[in-house]
Amino acid sequence: MTPSQKTGPNVWRTASLGLVGLVLSMSFAVSVGAIHIPMETVWGVLINKAAPNAIAPDWSAGREAIVWDIRLPRAILAALVGAGLAMVGASLQAVTRNPLADPHLLGISAGGAFGAILALLHTGLFIGLLTVPLMAFLGSLGATLIVLAVSQFASASSADRLVLAGVAVSFIVMSAANVLIFLGDPRATHTVVFWMLGGLGLAQWDQLIYPATVLVFCGAYLWFQSGMLNAMTVGDETATTLGIPVARFRLTVFVIGALITGVMVAFSGIIGFVGLMIPHIVRLLIGGDYRRLIPMSALCGAIFLVWADIIARTIMAPDDMPIGIVTGLIGGLFFVWLLRKRIT
Repeated sequence: MTPSQKTGPNVWRTASLGLVGLVLSMSFAVSVGAIHIPMETVWGVLINKAAPNAIAPDWSAGREAIVWDIRLPRAILAALVGAGLAMVGASLQAVTRNPLADPHLLGISAGGAFGAILALLHTGLFIGLLTVPLMAFLGSLGATLIVLAVSQFASASSADRLVLAGVAVSFIVMSAANVLIFLGDPRATHTVVFWMLGGLGLAQWDQLIYPATVLVFCGAYLWFQSGMLNAMTVGDETATTLGIPVARFRLTVFVIGALITGVMVAFSGIIGFVGLMIPHIVRLLIGGDYRRLIPMSALCGAIFLVWADIIARTIMAPDDMPIGIVTGLIGGLFFVWLLRKRIT
C-alpha cells in the first residue's frame, strides 16, 4: 500500500476538521481585540446581516460596526492571503523541485511590494482601485522574469541555486523599492511601511473581491493541473516522457504564482514564509499528492494566517504589530529546522 493510499481515507476527515477549524478561527479573530466582543454577539451580528430581523439585536451599533466593518473583512482577507501564498509555495516547490521554494525567498513578494510602492508614491491611482493590484502584479511578474534570467545567466540550473538567485534578486528589488521611498513625498512615505512589514488593517469589503477572484480562478487552475505538478516533482525527463511541455508549464506556474502573490501583496504587504511552511506541514498530514496538497495547503494557510493576525493584534494591544514580523519569526525558525532536516 502506497503512502497516498494510506492517507486517502483520512483526507475527507482532515478537510472537514480543517473547515471547522477555519470557521472557529475566524469567529475567534472577530471576537478578540482591544474591545472584546462575545462570540454569541459575533454570530448574532452575522445572522442578522444574512437574514435581517431574524433575531432581535441586543448589541450596540458600535459593536456591530466593529464586527462587520472592521474585524470580519480583516479575518476574510487573512484567510484569502494565507490560502493564496500557501498554494503558490506548494506549486513552486513542485516546478522547481526545491522544498525551500517560496514566493518570499524567490523575490516575487519583493517585486509586488515594489510595484505597490511605485503606484502609491509616484504614478498615482491612474485606473482607480485597480492600480495598486495591477502594479503589484507587474512588479511580481518582473521580479519572476529577472530571477529566471539570472538563473540562466549564472547557469544556476540546480534547484538550490535557483533559490539563491531569488534571494539575490529580492535584495536588489527591495533596494530599488527603498530608493522609491527615499525619492517619494516624505509626508506619504510612512504609509508604505504597511507594504514593507505586512499588515491587514486596511481590509475593506469593497476591495475583497480582487484577491478573492484571483484566488478562485488561479487556485482552480493550479488544482486542475495537479497531475502535471505531480509529474514535475519526479523530474523534467519523466515529465517530458509523459508529454508535458516542461519549460512552458514551469513558466506558466511562475506567472500564475506572480499574479496571486502580487495581488495579495497589494492588499497585505509582504508576508513571508507562509508558502514555505504550510505545504510541508500538509505533506506530513496527507502525503504529497497535489490533488490533495493544493486545496489542503490553501485551507491550512488560511487558518495559519488568521491566527498570525490574532497574535499580531493582541500581543501589543491596542497597537497592531505588523503581521510580517510574526510570520517572519515563525517562518525563520521553521526554515532552520527544515535545513537541519535536509542535512541530517
